[in-house]
Amino acid sequence: MLNTFNANANADQAAYDRIRDTETHLRRHGRGLCDLLDALDAPGGFDALCELHGFFGTQHPNADEIAEALAEIERALEAQTASAADRIARDYCFDASSAIRWHGARISELRRRFQDAK
Repeated sequence: MLNTFNANANADQAAYDRIRDTETHLRRHGRGLCDLLDALDAPGGFDALCELHGFFGTQHPNADEIAEALAEIERALEAQTASAADRIARDYCFDASSAIRWHGARISELRRRFQDAK
């Protein structure tokens, strides 16, 4: 019986860690991601990012909702074309292609942690 308790406690701690790490990442890099999604005109990804911020405003964020929002952001970034990145680079004077790849990789890593936990 004690082992079951420890396994549940470890799973709860791991879930908490995934949620906390996602929140920490968004606190550090959310503004850049928000600006990127806005410049890309990716409303699905932008809405998902807004939802994520809302989830973290609750006392007990739902891991499944967070994972789905991360997946939506990832899909929005994956859907971008080289021509869209070039247009944004010209219009906003920053390396949009690198920003898409960097944010995409980080979001993918966070989402995969939720997926691997199932």
